[in-house]
Amino acid sequence: MSNNFGYIALFAVLGVVFAVATMWISWLVRPKFRKTGFKAEPYECGELPFGNAWKQFKLGYYIFALVFVIFDVEVAFILPWATVLRDMKHVGLGVYALMEMVLFIAILFVGLIYAWRKGVLKWE
Repeated sequence: MSNNFGYIALFAVLGVVFAVATMWISWLVRPKFRKTGFKAEPYECGELPFGNAWKQFKLGYYIFALVFVIFDVEVAFILPWATVLRDMKHVGLGVYALMEMVLFIAILFVGLIYAWRKGVLKWE
């Protein structure tokens, strides 16, 4: 049994050594130059940069994206559940699995209503 853990430890050590070695070699052979003048400017797809590169974005865009990710991850949970629901019915856990998913969707629905009432879903 400990022999199997030896293989895991060996592969973990080899993985770390490989990662560190490749980063060290790439640092060793990279071109070394000073960033002065034109090289220090941000790249703007061929356009001359103007103004400050640091701008404040409206927080609503970020929260809108987070709400999208939450409901997108919901699909990642529902699809595997839907594929095994039929098998769970044969084992006798079909109603239990269905009630768990109804509770999961209800919690997400409450979150959606909360976000809607807070005005997060308004794109301005």
